[in-house]
Amino acid sequence: MADSLSSTAARRAIEPVSMTLYDADFQAFADRLGASFKRYGFAVIADHGLDETVIKAALDDAKAFFALPEDVKRRYHQPGTGGARGLTPFGVEAAKGAAAVDLKEFWHVGRELPEGHPYRRFMRDNVWPTEVEGFRQHLYGMFTAMDDLGRKILRAIARHLELGDDFFEDKVELGNSILRMLHYPPVPADAPGVRAGAHEDINVITLLLGAEEAGLQLKDADGEWLDIAPPPNALVVNIGDMLQRLTNHVLPSTTHRVVNPAPERRGFARYSTPFFLHFNPDFVIESLPSTVTPENPDRYAGKAIMAEDFLTERLKEIRLI
Repeated sequence: MADSLSSTAARRAIEPVSMTLYDADFQAFADRLGASFKRYGFAVIADHGLDETVIKAALDDAKAFFALPEDVKRRYHQPGTGGARGLTPFGVEAAKGAAAVDLKEFWHVGRELPEGHPYRRFMRDNVWPTEVEGFRQHLYGMFTAMDDLGRKILRAIARHLELGDDFFEDKVELGNSILRMLHYPPVPADAPGVRAGAHEDINVITLLLGAEEAGLQLKDADGEWLDIAPPPNALVVNIGDMLQRLTNHVLPSTTHRVVNPAPERRGFARYSTPFFLHFNPDFVIESLPSTVTPENPDRYAGKAIMAEDFLTERLKEIRLI
């Protein structure tokens, strides 16, 4: 029986796609990535190429910040702003429709724009804690690295969709993207909720660097929960609701969650680093003509929506506004 369960899990595991294939055979990379997204809404990318010193510096700074006294951390919370920048304290965000809040706190870093840029009306200024030396340099370095990698992945998605490799470039180059440094504290036995309730992401694609502690699961096409445990030097990428809408569900935005740890791991914190890549705020999301067919009619006919308006709607649903 154990061997049977093991082989079933192996068959359902997501096959990693190596970033080394990106330069060696871009079409093959795009095909494998696209097949994984169509099957799961998720892909695992091995050999991601991100500088490990950049990752470690950002994570170390985030851990140092989250270890500060609560009253110090709260100075960087900006209520009523949708959690766009700075700290969102523990117990604020909830999955859409969930009764209980998520068992997490997080820090957001966004794109920095020059004075007078028209997108500044959509994007707030970053806030930076003075208590952790190097925080700004390290976290914005991480933002830039993830943004660059995300745009490379979008080139492969564009190739897979036969849109032209540069299709997304001018639609995300100044996107309202967010780097989130996530802290899930130890979980008491009587915790009222879970670390992250079942949800779908709002944005275009999410890049997630692996956590030291397990817990990430996606809901497979057969309705079963599948554990996601990327190998070292790999990251998880998933489709968000904006891209699902743009592709008329050809690329699905899959429900996922972070479950509470096993009893023997309840005393350990969990840290992870998702990067939520967004469209430019004024990009209008409507189904791509190539994704509308007799077998897949347009789900959003007459319902075009600006990316910023879509984001605002969803932030209200998850209690950040």
